[in-house]
Amino acid sequence: MVTGPNPLLPAFEVTPRMQDTAKPKIIAVMPAYNAATTLERTLKDIPPGTVDEIILVDDCSRDNTVELAKSLGLTVIRHEKNTGYGGNQKTCYTAALERGADIVVMIHPDYQYDSRVIPVAAELIRLGNCDVILGSRIRTRQEALQGGMPAWKYIANRCLTIFENVALGQNLGDFHSGFRAYRREVLENVPWQENSNDFVFDTQFLAQAVFFNFRLGDIPVPVRYFAEASSINFHRSTRYGLLTLWVMFQFWCNRVGLCHSNIFRHKTSHHQA
Repeated sequence: MVTGPNPLLPAFEVTPRMQDTAKPKIIAVMPAYNAATTLERTLKDIPPGTVDEIILVDDCSRDNTVELAKSLGLTVIRHEKNTGYGGNQKTCYTAALERGADIVVMIHPDYQYDSRVIPVAAELIRLGNCDVILGSRIRTRQEALQGGMPAWKYIANRCLTIFENVALGQNLGDFHSGFRAYRREVLENVPWQENSNDFVFDTQFLAQAVFFNFRLGDIPVPVRYFAEASSINFHRSTRYGLLTLWVMFQFWCNRVGLCHSNIFRHKTSHHQA
């Protein structure tokens, strides 16, 4: 699934902590915005005993997401001002690392992704098969469209994913999934604090993971599109697509040494946000 390592960068090893038989600490993080109507359904599908803690970061929801999350026993962090999707994830990962997570699973609380696959993603990371696992919404075209994915979004996803696979030397089914699992070492070494606070944060993170020689993989995750599920509109999707192409250009400029962007500098070599 991955190409050869970048000889200019260090290869990160699986730590003994993750190789031993002890159960790793798994923390699920949920970047939330107006998720009150779908949060409980998302939680109910998580297999019992799968995660050690669930952290919900609320980005100034206008509904009762915070109150509901607290009543359900989640660790809740509330932003004083809206920081955007990427900014929300930054708080999620910072909190998970501070709480000692070995594996961090990010899942949207909007019930779009099937949270029953969390233990599968975590196990693949525990076994050392991959460092990053994505949930692919597009096992087949028919399944994705029948799940409610708009046709224009499906076409855009396919085109961008093909381009990103070629640009990054990967073989992923869906580069734009909101279901992701990370080994701790990924979050410790990728300079994600330098990324955008908007939706392109996700693209930047994957490009960074490849740049720093981490191994990416994916698993099929059934998708649900419905009124309450979060989704960006056509205008914002177009902007996101253009920014995705820009990130691929930045990746290669940094790979061949034509430039040195902050998002592709190792954490030890620049100021951390």
